Amino acid sequence: MTRSFTVVLVAPRDPNNIGAAARAMANFGLNDLRVVNPYAPSWRSAVSAVGANDIMQSARLFDTLPQALADCQLSLATTALRNRKLDQSFVILPHLTQWLNDQPQGKVALVFGNEKTGLSNEDIEMCSAVLTIPTTAKQPSVNLAQAVILTCYELARQAQPLPHKEHLAPKATFADTERVVDELESLMRAVNFRDDYTVDQRKAIMRTFLRKGNLSKNDLFFLKNFAFYLHGHLKGGADDATH
Repeated sequence: MTRSFTVVLVAPRDPNNIGAAARAMANFGLNDLRVVNPYAPSWRSAVSAVGANDIMQSARLFDTLPQALADCQLSLATTALRNRKLDQSFVILPHLTQWLNDQPQGKVALVFGNEKTGLSNEDIEMCSAVLTIPTTAKQPSVNLAQAVILTCYELARQAQPLPHKEHLAPKATFADTERVVDELESLMRAVNFRDDYTVDQRKAIMRTFLRKGNLSKNDLFFLKNFAFYLHGHLKGGADDATH
């Protein structure tokens, strides 16, 4: 499996920023654009997408971030880090290629929030790690299109053959992790597990544990099947008790 990249824009408000992001991608050799719940319905016709009309027309539209990340092995949430209490590790943009060299091959999502509020804490929690662009304290954030340009440029600037890591098991996708989270949540309900958390909070905790474990696709497959077996065994035992 080789390394590939997708740019994910979450709830962008200005079509021209989407077009500028597509142009930056074209400048530096990226072509997979994904747009989550854009504000403007006419974003595909942004005049700022000079030389990148093919990227705009082939861009994939999603309703939610989990849908956009489903086939990605790694995802990086781009944020300025101000007033954020984050659980993930973070990567400074100049060190991005070095960080990627230590990761298994696969599809990497570069996730950017909207122009007004950036990514929500929930969006960031979905991602494998946090990517931050070093800026001055006086002006800690950059424009959405600028953030995409800087990130694409950094990838192109440091482009080099990546070491083959055939000995590593395939990295799990976001969808693989979510299937395990859902199965574990079903198991908790089956055993009437009680705590002070909501279902969404429990899932967020389980997602964090699985991410920290850096499990392979095979590891998650085993864990999901084990939880499924326990769930079915408990359900079968309950059915037997009624006879």
